[in-house]
Amino acid sequence: MARTFIAAAALLITTCVATAQPVAAPTTRLPLTQNGGTWDSGHVQGIAVDVQGGYIYYSFTNLLAKYDFSGKLVGTVVGWTGHLGDLDFNPADGKVYGSLEYREHNAFYVAVIDVKRLDRVGIEASKSDIFQTVHLPEVAKDFLADLDGDGKTDGARDHRYGSSGIDGVAFGPAFGRVDGPRYLTAGYGVFGDTARDDNDHQVLIQYDVSDWAKYARSLNESDPHRSGPSSYRGKYFVRTGNTTWGVQNLSYDDSMQRWFMGVYQGKKNSFPNYLLFAVDARTQPKLGVLVGVPDPEGKGWEQGQLLALADDGLKDAATGVRGWQQKGNVGFQPVGKKLFYLSESSGSKGAQTSDLTLMRWTGDANKPFVAATSEEIR
Repeated sequence: MARTFIAAAALLITTCVATAQPVAAPTTRLPLTQNGGTWDSGHVQGIAVDVQGGYIYYSFTNLLAKYDFSGKLVGTVVGWTGHLGDLDFNPADGKVYGSLEYREHNAFYVAVIDVKRLDRVGIEASKSDIFQTVHLPEVAKDFLADLDGDGKTDGARDHRYGSSGIDGVAFGPAFGRVDGPRYLTAGYGVFGDTARDDNDHQVLIQYDVSDWAKYARSLNESDPHRSGPSSYRGKYFVRTGNTTWGVQNLSYDDSMQRWFMGVYQGKKNSFPNYLLFAVDARTQPKLGVLVGVPDPEGKGWEQGQLLALADDGLKDAATGVRGWQQKGNVGFQPVGKKLFYLSESSGSKGAQTSDLTLMRWTGDANKPFVAATSEEIR
């Protein structure tokens, strides 16, 4: 897409011109590359792809952009101050789901966006029912945990599992299965604190969203709601070593039957600090010890449902942790046939962009992806 078009699109936002855009029928052929526009926003957090419909969605922290596969800007949603993180498209209802945090209000949502109706630039989230939110009480409870018993949550030794909220989101099967219903899984954010030992697991919480319409509320930043499910399907732990802000991008790939977790690099010298981790879908959760996490009743370490890392990629001899030194933390989306869109962020304050490249999985521990060719998407 030409940069002149991108600049024109950005100008529409900055001048508050939000006229309807004609929407041509999208092509459903996967583009080898795409640029997500240049925006006065936060940096790109994640992407979602509607393979059948022919659309790509970009989360720019406080702006959502929709493009068709030809590179045409279709519309944007704007007007919130919270942190919109990773995204995923749910083919079951045609909506995009994304993590949305208001940490200062102890409010942690999944945004549910009716993207079929996203057809123009500048839709205000708080003024349209296109943008709905569902609160996650369990995430808030872990974030607010007063672990040192001093009557406040101050960040020094509080927040269960080092939780800072949520970021990565993806739809996939129940852990231990490759078939059956698809559930929404959210990856916790985790504070990158090297001085504590209870934050060395990635935390994944899974939900059945089939009845979430009864919880969904429009966004109201002046009075954040707490409408959400009181229960969840399961909470799971993957020992990777601490990573800065936990699971940034979470995705499930049907072609490889594998969950992927893209992270910002950790800083603990006792771990290999890989950038990408994976869990095979058939891996059965097993009740086990969460090393470093004190049991609430003072009986050694807490226990939880553990998921083993895939037996693939680089391997750290000291810890047994496996993964890849592959960036996948600002947009990582499988699209079938072992093909993935990987995002690279760039730009300065007020001019953020994302460049996508369609990549093919190689299986090589040192170079797991290479650029896809036009022949591979025919």
